[in-house]
Amino acid sequence: MEEKLRLDSQKIARARKAAADIAADVDRFIADRTTVAVERTVLRLMGIDGVDAEGVPLPNVLVDHIRDSGGIGIGAAPWVINAMLHTGAGPREVAEGVATGSLDLARVPWAGLDAIRRKGKELAEAGLGIIERNRREREERIRRLGEGKQPYLYVIVATGDIYEDAVQGKAAARQGADIIAVIRSTGQSLLDYVPYGATREGYGGTFATQENFRIMRRALDEAGEETGRYIRLCNYCSGLCMPEIAAMGALERLDVMLNDALYGILFRDINMQRTLIDQAFSRMINAYAGIIINTGEDNYLTTADAVEAAHTVLASQFINEQLALLSGLPPEQMGLGHAFEMNPDLEDGLLMEIAQAQMARQIFPDAPLKYMPPTKHMTGNIFKGHVQDAMFNLVSILTGQGIQLLGMMTEAMHTPHIHDRKLAIESAQYIFNNARHLGEEVWFRPGGRIENRAREVLDKSVAMLEEVRGIGLFRAIERGLFADVKRAFDGGRGLEGVVEKEDEYYNPFEEALRERLGLPGRGDERDGRGSHPRETLRGYDG
Repeated sequence: MEEKLRLDSQKIARARKAAADIAADVDRFIADRTTVAVERTVLRLMGIDGVDAEGVPLPNVLVDHIRDSGGIGIGAAPWVINAMLHTGAGPREVAEGVATGSLDLARVPWAGLDAIRRKGKELAEAGLGIIERNRREREERIRRLGEGKQPYLYVIVATGDIYEDAVQGKAAARQGADIIAVIRSTGQSLLDYVPYGATREGYGGTFATQENFRIMRRALDEAGEETGRYIRLCNYCSGLCMPEIAAMGALERLDVMLNDALYGILFRDINMQRTLIDQAFSRMINAYAGIIINTGEDNYLTTADAVEAAHTVLASQFINEQLALLSGLPPEQMGLGHAFEMNPDLEDGLLMEIAQAQMARQIFPDAPLKYMPPTKHMTGNIFKGHVQDAMFNLVSILTGQGIQLLGMMTEAMHTPHIHDRKLAIESAQYIFNNARHLGEEVWFRPGGRIENRAREVLDKSVAMLEEVRGIGLFRAIERGLFADVKRAFDGGRGLEGVVEKEDEYYNPFEEALRERLGLPGRGDERDGRGSHPRETLRGYDG
């Protein structure tokens, strides 16, 4: 990306260094902890799915069983693998035995960690093999069919009925959409379990389930063959089940996933410890699956003023970049978020929007930036709304954004109808085609309004990041430095699901992912060789 804005490279480097220090501090905290969601994810990657007689997902049944026995500190995998070695059963059969009460994992003779690790590596090879094949299939389909040009046209379906979503998603693909996002049912991010099977009764969206992913993937593959281009599928792996949904998406070949702990902390009041631990593992899975993550900085501007808080968006982008790198996610898979959210009645607001978008493009040149449309200042005036969206589309093509979530002129009135979506796609296509190479022709006046605005935002971002480095990310969130929202370190939902790792802790999938993604290991201090960790089990009488 040519540097049309003359930004101070040393200040950008300072911002990155501060963000890297912030991320490293968070990573040190994460290293000694796991969560119930991470452990359920491990079980899902081992092939454990389904529900018990009462409809409780089997991964939840198993993790609750292990936790109630006091053994979750070494992870869920050792207990299940140990039972497999003793009984000769597969992971699903072990889960069903626990669910029916015929198997108590704490009472199974201990095979020793060497044997458990050998079997764990075998299971990780099989589970990650499915994800690797899905990645290769995506690459082959894109090679054979091609895909739309960037910015990808991203639209939403949100009927609550997965079968109707499939119909609407295919219609949007025929109209020209490149990415179909299935909005989750209201409040699913606060559920500490993943619903099972196909669902038809969501509220404000459709439940994210593995079967729903499968149905939608199949529909969009059909649309891709029909339209002659690959259609990407997006869903949401934020919330209390972040890593589980990331795994389900990887197993069903999703292409894009919303994945941002800060969003969950600030806007869903999810405990910061819990979701940052969950995010680290979920991003390893997304990295290996070739899934583009989207982050939620755009949401900051729904609670804070887009002019005054612009620097918080950039600061968060820097932090999200560094946290993603620590999970092995390359820049090409970082859909860092920002938004066209300034008051449309503001004089020279368009110039400031251009400054923000061009600045993000230059600072993160390899990222497929996710650009969000105007929503906060949309009204019932659909004609003005359509113009606001058109200006948003023009800024996007001018500054080379990667993923364009299309605005709808009826945004402030109702869930958009199919014809509203069609008009949005037609408008974006018209502007993108007519201004395809406009960015190559435009340079910004040195010391002009646009360049000075970008410099001002960068300066404030550097100062903020260095302040956050001094106090730590957790305390910065407590003080409300992001989005004007304050959250407590030990508050919010899900804290009870955070677990301190014990010396014998073992997660075969994290070990395998770290090796394959070229990440440093967590150390070999947890060997526990040969001993049975029964002393950690409350109430064990054997």
